Amino acid sequence: MNRAGVAPARRTPTTAKSHQPGNPRTPLIAAVVALVVLGAIALGVGYQFFWRNIDITVNGEPVSVHIRTDAATLLEDNDYFGAKPGRLLSVSGKELEKDGGDRCTLEVNGESVASKDFASLEIKEGSTLTVKDGGDTTEKHTEKTVEIAPELTTEGTGAIQFVSQWGKNGKKTVWTGKQSGETVDKEVVEEPTNMVISYLNPNPQDGKKYIALTFDDGPSSYTSEILAILKEYGVKATFFNLGTNASSMSATVVADGHEMASHTNSHANLPECDRDTLRSEISTAFDSIEEASGERVQMIRAPYGAFTTVEWARAADLISCNVLWNIDTLDWELPGADAITDTVLSQAFNGAIALMHDGGGDRSQDIEALPDIIEGLQDAGYELVTVSELMELDGRFPEDVINGTVKMPKSAVLPEA
Repeated sequence: MNRAGVAPARRTPTTAKSHQPGNPRTPLIAAVVALVVLGAIALGVGYQFFWRNIDITVNGEPVSVHIRTDAATLLEDNDYFGAKPGRLLSVSGKELEKDGGDRCTLEVNGESVASKDFASLEIKEGSTLTVKDGGDTTEKHTEKTVEIAPELTTEGTGAIQFVSQWGKNGKKTVWTGKQSGETVDKEVVEEPTNMVISYLNPNPQDGKKYIALTFDDGPSSYTSEILAILKEYGVKATFFNLGTNASSMSATVVADGHEMASHTNSHANLPECDRDTLRSEISTAFDSIEEASGERVQMIRAPYGAFTTVEWARAADLISCNVLWNIDTLDWELPGADAITDTVLSQAFNGAIALMHDGGGDRSQDIEALPDIIEGLQDAGYELVTVSELMELDGRFPEDVINGTVKMPKSAVLPEA
């Protein structure tokens, strides 16, 4: 109910609060700002790591260089800082190109850098470089390993020669220049083992005296008489038969207990022979003597005593030893039986080897002298033995040399000759 004279109170209308949408530019501004920041960072990173220059020192002088520059570019852009290139040399050291060697030498912070690494070496800020003239280089070449043939040496003196050490190949590297075509030895990988020929005089040490009588150039018509005399006195000798003279008498020599050996096939002067002829002279004689006597021999006496290091290098694998002499009767000069006898008796010593002949000419003086030689030696206390027996009594000769069973080892090689 309204009171009179009082106006009703006015209601204030309630207004609903509406949502106002944000400024559409705000995200765009934020994105721009972010891009600007990222761009600034990128520019800073780029400058720091890609665009700026850095300071280095080259040969004591300051140099500004673009960051991330490699050594090859730095050197090329600066004409190698005045360094002169080295030479290109052949494998033997001859100059092939005056400027064909290393372009320069480079040290970075005191460490040497190989030229092949220049392009991959990035120069760091603050580095100290030393650039000098380039070194000489060797031409491109091929390398192979080849064998080194052994050499031949001799040791000692004496009438009996034999191999005391077999030779073996060594190895070396060889360079062949691709530009020069030169071939040179560079390095010995394995030293060769040289062949050694020992020379010894037998010297029995059992307190007795021994001597060996030897007969060359047989068998002949005189051989049977010599064998009869030796049998009469019960003594042994060594016979160096020629292959061309080998006969049934050779078998008799062996049957009577004497030592059979070779004087080569045809009495050739061996140093005048080529390799094939030399080997044939030796091998053919061995074959002929074996066929005639039934005994395979390895011991030889070279005609004229001529068997040099060249012959050893060419034929050491065929023989056990080469036997010379200490007493030369010179019976081939026909000096008379007395002279032959006196030569042997006056020159005799323990371990001596006396040279006589049972072939090759008139040997009647040898037959006449032989009984007096034997009796004189026996009266002087000598025992007459074979050459192999002398070697065995000595004690220094290898067993295979004494027995004539020498075989060159499979790993051994003959020296070049």
